[in-house]
Amino acid sequence: MAFPGMGPMSPGMGGQAGMSEEQLKEQQMIKYMQAAMESCPGKTVVSGVMGFGLGGVFGLFMSSMRYDSAYTPQGAAISQLPIRQQLRTGFKEMGKASWSSAKNFGLVGAIFSGTECCIEGLRAKNDMGNGVAAGCITGGALAAKAGPQAAAVGCVGFAAFSAAIDWYMRMPSDDPAADPII
Repeated sequence: MAFPGMGPMSPGMGGQAGMSEEQLKEQQMIKYMQAAMESCPGKTVVSGVMGFGLGGVFGLFMSSMRYDSAYTPQGAAISQLPIRQQLRTGFKEMGKASWSSAKNFGLVGAIFSGTECCIEGLRAKNDMGNGVAAGCITGGALAAKAGPQAAAVGCVGFAAFSAAIDWYMRMPSDDPAADPII
């Protein structure tokens, strides 16, 4: 079983002639950091943290767009408060929405990325099947508390979304400037 980035670290690096001790240490540190970022635990943590950050920003934006008018019961109660208390209540609600969204996005990112990396390591292939299977497992796991029907719908939904994103990302580019190898 060979997970990406988990191969043995070889002590010798090519092209070491003429490098100072500091440059050798720097090259070794770079190699260790790349190996950590290519490992499944590293990818899982990075995806979870990035998902958490994106979810926090998304939750903050979406909660700021929520409209409570004075005609709704909640809006009427808030509009009776002094302006300072209204702002405090609004910021608390924005913080709660941002925190909730951040946790959800982070969890989804970590589960999907970790699952996809493990599947890729087990299959020893990098194709759309990895993302579709990881999407199915992620969607099913997140919806499992709601019952088997919800888990099946979550599996199909996440797998379809993953397939669509993977298909789009793997499309050949018509723009020659987008290919860095030319």
